[in-house]
Amino acid sequence: MKALALLLLPSLALAAPPPSRPQRIASLLVPMDPTAEASGPKMESYMNEALAEFQNFTLRKSEDLFGLPQDDEALVALKRGKQGYEESLAAFDKKEYEDAELKIRATLKELQKAASAMTASCNPLCDATALYAAVMHQRGDVEEAKLALLDLMALNPTHELDTKRYSRDFIAFRVQVATGVHAALRGGATVKSRPAGARVFIDNEFKGYTPLTLSTLPVGKHLLRLERPGFRVYGQLLEVSPDDVEASTALQPTEDYKAYDARLDGVASEVMRANVTSSTAVAGLGKALGLERGFVGTVRDIPDSGTTELVLGLFDMSNGKRLGVRRVVLQGDEFGQLKSEMGRLVNHLLNNADGGAEKRVKASDPLENSHGMDEWNGEDRGGKRRDQEKKAKKGDPLEGVNGTEDW
Repeated sequence: MKALALLLLPSLALAAPPPSRPQRIASLLVPMDPTAEASGPKMESYMNEALAEFQNFTLRKSEDLFGLPQDDEALVALKRGKQGYEESLAAFDKKEYEDAELKIRATLKELQKAASAMTASCNPLCDATALYAAVMHQRGDVEEAKLALLDLMALNPTHELDTKRYSRDFIAFRVQVATGVHAALRGGATVKSRPAGARVFIDNEFKGYTPLTLSTLPVGKHLLRLERPGFRVYGQLLEVSPDDVEASTALQPTEDYKAYDARLDGVASEVMRANVTSSTAVAGLGKALGLERGFVGTVRDIPDSGTTELVLGLFDMSNGKRLGVRRVVLQGDEFGQLKSEMGRLVNHLLNNADGGAEKRVKASDPLENSHGMDEWNGEDRGGKRRDQEKKAKKGDPLEGVNGTEDW
């Protein structure tokens, strides 16, 4: 028996438990009215930023769950546009200006359909616009060349012209246009989508979420791209003039998003009920999306008050058990406060989840008996931040003290 025990002990010592896989977690907000559609995606993005600080979760963003497919027609148009530009450039370098003009006009028409696919830069559209301006200048059509250069500066004011390819006269003309009165003109644009809440990119720079009004865009053409997870990417060339313009489109959903959307009514009704400790609808959603944990909530705009009501629950999505819940009224995002508020909600629910107990705001006013500094200073932000803060402390007795604790 002793010999047998000696043989078994080494094998038992080597049998270590397998490392636990980080739980997959996501933020999912259900809009309860059309106006709440606009705020939901922004709030989800802020929650995801807070979740990224926690090491024991694998964050699944909405684009991971529902996809963010490119427009296939735009990709094909971009490929044809690149080829057309190369052919136009070859004709221009050979001084075959009539052939270059025919080719570059056709190329620009093709590239108008490729707006959503030019995600890294404005090329080849900027290069093609510069070439078209040079061809028009060579032909003596100064006004057309000026309009093309204004479009080029609207798309990318720092676009460089190849001094070996273009004449000194044309480059000097570009400087003249850039310092002229027309280059200083600005216009406004309103961008809308159905559903609202799409990310708006102007010339590949993120500007906000639809519906969005931009008031100081340079006059000329701009690349407009709309992205909303679960919908096909949309793009167009937006022509801005001194008069306000509007761009509006209906986004095309993916099949995964359609299946998700069909579950939302059942999920919302269970999330909003105060006495619910577990939700079969949330469990079904977790199974369909492959999630173990989830922040699931409802968003509703309160009429005539300019506020938004958020009911946010933390769920074990494998069985639908609610681990915590908060109901808060948000005062908008006029001063950029929404990001920090969503971060505090995420941190509070994760750090205080205790296997099912509900965490409620006792009064209808979430700020009652709170002066705004007491809970924030002592908040445990968890995850990576917690580790960083421990390393930062060097025995300084004032570390982490801001002077407001006793107030």
